Amino acid sequence: MIKYALVCGFEHAFEGWFGSSGDYDEQRARGQIACPLCGATDIRKQIMAPAVAGTKAQAAPSAAGDTRRTMMMEAMGRVRQHVLDTFDDVGDAFAVEARAIHEGRSEDRGIYGEASPKDVRELIQDGVQVAPLPPEPPKKRQVN
Repeated sequence: MIKYALVCGFEHAFEGWFGSSGDYDEQRARGQIACPLCGATDIRKQIMAPAVAGTKAQAAPSAAGDTRRTMMMEAMGRVRQHVLDTFDDVGDAFAVEARAIHEGRSEDRGIYGEASPKDVRELIQDGVQVAPLPPEPPKKRQVN
């Protein structure tokens, strides 16, 4: 197996595992490699150092963890923004409205709002699909 550091046309970095370099070339040519963040298929390899283990090999800090965290935070921010832009805010009536939608007493649509932990547990126990809204992305620090 070969692990490549990849990047899409929007500069989202990610990793891909392939059986051989030929497998990567074939999949890329067929548009089968897509960015996990945005879905773009214009993918290219990034420059990376080979991982060579030796007797004095030490674990070097990796930027891969930071990259994955950044990608995850961007994706969660996009999900949050999509919900805020397209779903109905029902405020503290969330539990009542979610149950009404589930039971067919209200229009089937995406909603968000607030509910107590007890209300959320009861909704889940009754088979109503709910999920927490991703948190707001951290604010970028302003540099003087």
